[in-house]
Amino acid sequence: MGGDVDVVRWAAGLAELHERFVHRFSRSEPRASALAYLRGLIAPLERKNGWTLAEQAGHLGPDRIHRLLNSCDWSADEVLEDVRGYVVEHLGDPDGVLILDDTGFLKKGTRSAGVQRQYSGTAGRTENCQVGVFLAYATRQGRTLIDRRLYLPKSWTEDAGRRRTAGIEDCVAFATKVETGRAMVARAFADKIPFRWVTADAGYGYSKGWRSRLEEADIFHVMATTSHDTVVTRQALDHPVRDLVACLPRQKWRRRSCGAGAHGPRIYDWARVEVRPWHREDRRHWVLARRSVTRPEEIAYYIAYAPVDTTLGELIAVAGARWAIEECFQSAKGECGLDDYQVRRYDGWHRHITLAMAAHAYLTVTRAAELDTGKAETDQPDSSRSASPNSGA
Repeated sequence: MGGDVDVVRWAAGLAELHERFVHRFSRSEPRASALAYLRGLIAPLERKNGWTLAEQAGHLGPDRIHRLLNSCDWSADEVLEDVRGYVVEHLGDPDGVLILDDTGFLKKGTRSAGVQRQYSGTAGRTENCQVGVFLAYATRQGRTLIDRRLYLPKSWTEDAGRRRTAGIEDCVAFATKVETGRAMVARAFADKIPFRWVTADAGYGYSKGWRSRLEEADIFHVMATTSHDTVVTRQALDHPVRDLVACLPRQKWRRRSCGAGAHGPRIYDWARVEVRPWHREDRRHWVLARRSVTRPEEIAYYIAYAPVDTTLGELIAVAGARWAIEECFQSAKGECGLDDYQVRRYDGWHRHITLAMAAHAYLTVTRAAELDTGKAETDQPDSSRSASPNSGA
């Protein structure tokens, strides 16, 4: 999604996506405001807040935008359900990958739901921020975000006054980021989103309990983990993954790309070791290791569960797919206003984020369609040479 994208021309096509969830609004004003909001989110505006989106829509002030996010009667979860259906229809692939991660939203003050000083992977340090847990869906056709939940620290869930002020309902209990992510993957599975793999960084992948649940459901996964994680081998019940990899001979490592990065292919040295040998015959577990080419002391570790005939290249591709969610965060924030919001309430956050995800899904689907059209045109045979003049046709 580069700057060459003609967002003005694309804006007209938003009506199709809007029609999918227009029935979620009982009144005409929020229906119209939602479409105006989507159009503003993909417009080439420097900032995408209530005032700028209202101006883009031709409103005299931001009141209608604020009502859409804060007081109108509609369910962001129901709209998200329709957006997921749109994504599956256009990008769905049984070989797709679900990717779990969180991202931070820097904030001032203490009144926005979920805000506190906490670690933000986006900033790379502890900041005053909100943290959202997201699920991305990556296929050959494209990648976009399909689920989200604002993380609420215990400082919020255990404070009745803060909950009430931020509109956090009593049914919303504390959940760790891992528990939140696990629920998202379970929902995607229950909703029959077509996918083959799940991947996540070590913040989620280190959880043995979650990996066991994925295995019980026979969901294939390549999950990053820490160097201190342990696995079962023939020699030991709890064998540290770093020790297992440290004793690998040089010929076990393969130099491979795990996908394209901003500066070209992401090249690393890769190796895998089979673990948990006493298991069903048609499945295997591996420890997968990724070693830096220039700094060989830097090694990342993964736990993989997959069919017995899965190749090293397939595991590498899934591990590399994790970067797709980072690209989604970058493009959704840069082009769809994912982090440009002025809401403090819990439901307002989910409403803005859901509409920004809808805008991102639309741009992704439209871009994929244009790429397919371009490929089809490129693949068309040259009519001047497609038949011999003596063919007798």
